Amino acid sequence: MRTNRIAGVDPMIKKIFVAMSGGVDSSVTAGLLLEQGYAVEGVTMCLELPASSAARRPGCCGLESIHDARRVAKALGIPHHVLNYGDALEGAVTNNFVNEYLLGRTPNPCVRCNQYLKFARLLNDVRKLGATHLATGHYARIDHDPVGGWCMRKGRDERKDQSYFLYGIPREELPYVLFPLGGFTKEEVRAAARRINLPTAEKKESQDICFIPQGDYRSFLAERAPSLCIPGDMIDHEGRKVGRHQGVAHYTIGQREGLGVALGYPAFVYYIDTQKNTVYVGPRSKLFSRGLEASQLNLVSMNFSKETIEAGVKIRYNHYDIDASVAILDEARIAVHFKELQGAVTPGQSVVFYKGDVLLGGALIDQAYFDKS
Repeated sequence: MRTNRIAGVDPMIKKIFVAMSGGVDSSVTAGLLLEQGYAVEGVTMCLELPASSAARRPGCCGLESIHDARRVAKALGIPHHVLNYGDALEGAVTNNFVNEYLLGRTPNPCVRCNQYLKFARLLNDVRKLGATHLATGHYARIDHDPVGGWCMRKGRDERKDQSYFLYGIPREELPYVLFPLGGFTKEEVRAAARRINLPTAEKKESQDICFIPQGDYRSFLAERAPSLCIPGDMIDHEGRKVGRHQGVAHYTIGQREGLGVALGYPAFVYYIDTQKNTVYVGPRSKLFSRGLEASQLNLVSMNFSKETIEAGVKIRYNHYDIDASVAILDEARIAVHFKELQGAVTPGQSVVFYKGDVLLGGALIDQAYFDKS
């Protein structure tokens, strides 16, 4: 098994702070780095949540996770720090989550958490505490060569690859970020946890959005933005009123289940207009687009230049790579043209593009280019 670019002790790495969530991946990250002879300290982000969200503390940032991270740090004999990022979560992630829904978009809060919390504020704060590097338990890889410079690659385990969520890391920060699990499979990580005798070796993974208790994002949005949960008209692709929706927060592009309409054909949500409080449904063909436009571009493994690149593109996590051309319009925007029509391109989600297993960059989807035929 390889542990990415730190397979041997790197003299440039003086002290590593490991972002410990209390889960098995970050626990193994700390354990492996310690075994390799590095000076390691643990750090956990405490994301203080409003009282209304405290009924069930989420798996990645609640008190139970802080306790688990401390147990692991104690078992490994390393220092452990807890930093309060409640204000950062609210400002950079939670508010954006609500605002995106108000615009009829479907956000991905994990992308913003990585971009604005872990690899911005946390990285900056651990440097103040004496760290030269920040390590996390993400399944991705960071490499360097004298010609091409620093780049990010997919994790070796295709089922666990998390590079999609990491495209927002500024390229200049790559030298100071470590992903020791990038060369591992999940099964190998579990085996390492048992071998090191970590107290989190059998802990289950959390799939919930951290600031939404029990995954009930509709109730969360109803509290934060009640207008998103007001019933309204459901209109078909020919402009006919075909039913009533339960509030636009209940729907997303490409949704088929739970529409409550019988149109004589399988119906899908293809557009959401929050200004008119209207959900538009139609046949599957209404979902297909020939490309998209995206903004807030970040180039991870390439320099900026106005050019068109042939690349493999992902339009959502756990989606296969799509053959496409990516035109870099300016420093903030790209236009993507698919080789074959694609369904359910969703504004608010991220589009990420690769050359082989190298993550070139990514951006936030603004609109789809629909087929005119």
